Amino acid sequence: MLTINYGKDYVKTAYDALAASDIKTYLQKNIAVSIKPNLVVERPASEGATTHPEVAEGIIQFLKDFGIKEIKIIENSACGHSTKLAFRSCGYEALQKKYNVSLKDLKDDRFIPLKHEGIDFQISETALNSDFLINVPVLKAHCQTRLTCCMKNLKGCMPQSEMRRFHSLGLHKPIAALNVLLKTHYCVVDGICGDLSFEEGGTPIEANRIIAGQNPLLTDSYCAELIGYNPDDIGYLSYGIKYGVGEYYSQKTKIVELNTEHKPVCRINSEGTQSVPRIADKYRSLIDEDRACSVCYAALIFALHRKGGSMRGRKICIGQGFKNKGSAYTGAASSLRTAGSSECLGIGNCTQGFKNYVKGCPPKAADILGMLP
Repeated sequence: MLTINYGKDYVKTAYDALAASDIKTYLQKNIAVSIKPNLVVERPASEGATTHPEVAEGIIQFLKDFGIKEIKIIENSACGHSTKLAFRSCGYEALQKKYNVSLKDLKDDRFIPLKHEGIDFQISETALNSDFLINVPVLKAHCQTRLTCCMKNLKGCMPQSEMRRFHSLGLHKPIAALNVLLKTHYCVVDGICGDLSFEEGGTPIEANRIIAGQNPLLTDSYCAELIGYNPDDIGYLSYGIKYGVGEYYSQKTKIVELNTEHKPVCRINSEGTQSVPRIADKYRSLIDEDRACSVCYAALIFALHRKGGSMRGRKICIGQGFKNKGSAYTGAASSLRTAGSSECLGIGNCTQGFKNYVKGCPPKAADILGMLP
């Protein structure tokens, strides 16, 4: 079952979505609940990257009315970003004071070693020990995995070193395996204005929509279709099926829609389909990527978008696959080939063997912009 509610009063929209959902089937009184938003960066939710505090507030109100007394909000922001600053700048400190809920920066947590499908993990003890984990991602695009929603949001329950290692493993398989080891008990998707181009925001698309469902894979597969992908287009969803995380949304899935009169009007292009900017896809042909971290890749996309995308015949190399490769390098792991590192601009410290590279882990978009020809 999936419940979709529309409206601009985001607290009420989230509350009513849960009230109409089947969460009471799984929720019990006198348990501790952890809420896991997506606070990947220290930016307001209106930019399309982070979970609206109003959505979390609606969930808190619902839980308190149900009889839940112990509620904490848990998160670990992306590499190079401060969770504590994100709590403050994204409006979560205000929720802490208003509702007397706890804020837990998982950077300070103890991590438990686990293993699945031959992959070693370090997972937050707080998240693992939660009686009931409510996953509250933003429905938005991702520059590498195309979609980031419920399943990928659990990456914030690992130390930053693990986040980087996920990229060296190819993202999709470890994301699916993580969802086997760390159980999401319920999902509340912030589909209000997620960025449908890439994960750090900047080009939000208004939808005013909250999606509630019990299974993260089913919920993600539904959300993938909302932004124009088939579930099999998203690698970690396919792995999730293989690992038994759940099943895809289908015509058999019960859908409850509320307040459909509040659906925003879609912008239609000349071909009769919704017009959604695909910023990351627009610049993909310029990039030779090999196991790049998302935060590094997103900085590059932002810089290219600001520049306009012209590289005058040069390629850009980014990712952990370029470590220890210098002037003798003649090609990358992907199908895009370069004539040599001296002709390829490296992005991030992983490319420090290149003649021309932008320092940083992750580098700043402004620094990348300054190096673009």
